[in-house]
Amino acid sequence: MTMIANTIYEGDNKDILPNFPDKSVDLIYADPPFFSNRHYELIWNDGAEIRAFEDRWKGGIYNYVEWMKERIQQCKRILKDDGTMFLHCDASANAHLRILMDEIFNGNFLNEIIWCYETGGRATKFYPQKHDTIFWYSKTKDYNFYYDQVALPRDTSTMHESIYVDEKGKKYQRNIKNGKEYRYYLDKGTLPNDWWTDIQAINPSAKERLGYPTQKPVALLKRIINTASKQGDLVLDPFCGCGTTLVASHELKRNWVGIDVSPTACKLMRDRLRKSYSISVEIMRGKEDIAYLKKLPPFEFQNWVVAGYFLGRVSDRKSSDMGIDGYTSIQDGVNPIQVKQSEDVGRNVVDNFETAIRRAKKKKGYIVAFSFGRGAYEEAARVKNQEGLDIELKTVKELLDERR
Repeated sequence: MTMIANTIYEGDNKDILPNFPDKSVDLIYADPPFFSNRHYELIWNDGAEIRAFEDRWKGGIYNYVEWMKERIQQCKRILKDDGTMFLHCDASANAHLRILMDEIFNGNFLNEIIWCYETGGRATKFYPQKHDTIFWYSKTKDYNFYYDQVALPRDTSTMHESIYVDEKGKKYQRNIKNGKEYRYYLDKGTLPNDWWTDIQAINPSAKERLGYPTQKPVALLKRIINTASKQGDLVLDPFCGCGTTLVASHELKRNWVGIDVSPTACKLMRDRLRKSYSISVEIMRGKEDIAYLKKLPPFEFQNWVVAGYFLGRVSDRKSSDMGIDGYTSIQDGVNPIQVKQSEDVGRNVVDNFETAIRRAKKKKGYIVAFSFGRGAYEEAARVKNQEGLDIELKTVKELLDERR
C-alpha cells in the first residue's frame, strides 16, 4: 500500500504508516484517543450506523504510552527534515506524552499550546477542566514556520506610543537606541500567544457539528496548518476521525492524507468532502474478507452487516438492544437483525432471538455470524414449522459471496 495524496486510508495506522516513504510529509497533526477512560456511543448517518468511542486501556497508562510510541516513531520517520508534528492531548496523559515526544524527537520541542474553550458541564469539586494541550515538535532545528500566515492584526487603538508613517504609507513604531532608529512595522501583525482563547469548541447548534464527540473546529486546524505548511504541501492526520484536518487542508489548498481504523468514520469523511466540495475521494483498504471482518471493532462489524449488507438501520437502543441490533430496509419489510461476531453460534441465541422478534411484533428475522452450530439450525427449523417464525441464519461467508 503506497501513499497517495488526497486519499483516506482505512485501517490501523500502525499497519499503514510503515508503508509510507521516508521524509514524504510536511506536517502531521495527530489527535489520538485520549487516555480518559470514557466510553461514548452515538447513532448517526440518519440512523443507519452506530459508532462507539472507547478510551479505556487495559494495562493502564504505560500500555497507552507504548501503544502511542510505535505510531509516533513512524510519524517522525515520514516527516521531511523541515517538517513538524502537532500532538493533541488532554490532562489525562499529557505529562507522559511530553516525555515520549522529547525522546522520539530528540528534544526538538517548539511549543506547548493550551487551547482554552467553554463547553457544557461544570465541575463542583475541582476547577472545571476546559482546555486541551497541543505539543508542537520539529524533526530538526531547520523547520518551517510561516509567521505571516498566523499573525493577528495589531490593535493600534490601545497603543500609547507614537505611530509613524513611512514614505510608502506603512505604519510603524520606532525605538531610538545609540542614535540609531529601529522600526517596528504594524502591518506585520503579532503572533498569538501559546494559549488560544479565540477559537471555541463546537457548540451543539454549530453548522459544522456532525455529532462526533471529540470533533475539533475547522478554525483550530486551519491555524495549525497555516503555522507550519504552505499551499501545495502534504498534511497527514493518522487519527482523522470525522475528517476536520482534511476539510481544513482542502480549504487551504494543501494536499492531505487521512488514516482511521473505523470504516464508519472513513465513509463519513468521504461523504463530508464529497458533499461540501463536490470532490471524489477514494477510501483505500485491504482485502474485505473473513480476516478483515473478524478484526473490526464490534459496532463496526454490526454496521457492515446492518447498513452495508441489508441497507438497513441500527437499533436506536444502542448497547441495550434487547436482542435486536438493527432492522432491514423497507423493501425487506423492516425485519429484525441480530449480529454475532463469533463462531459456532448455538441454540440459545436462536431461542433468545425468538423472544425479541415476538416483542417487535414481527414474523421474520435474521441472525448473522461467522458460523452456526447444529442446534441453531435445528431450532430455526422447529420454530418455523411449529410457530411460523422465519429466522434465517446467514454466515458472513454467504454475505461476502452475495456482495461479490
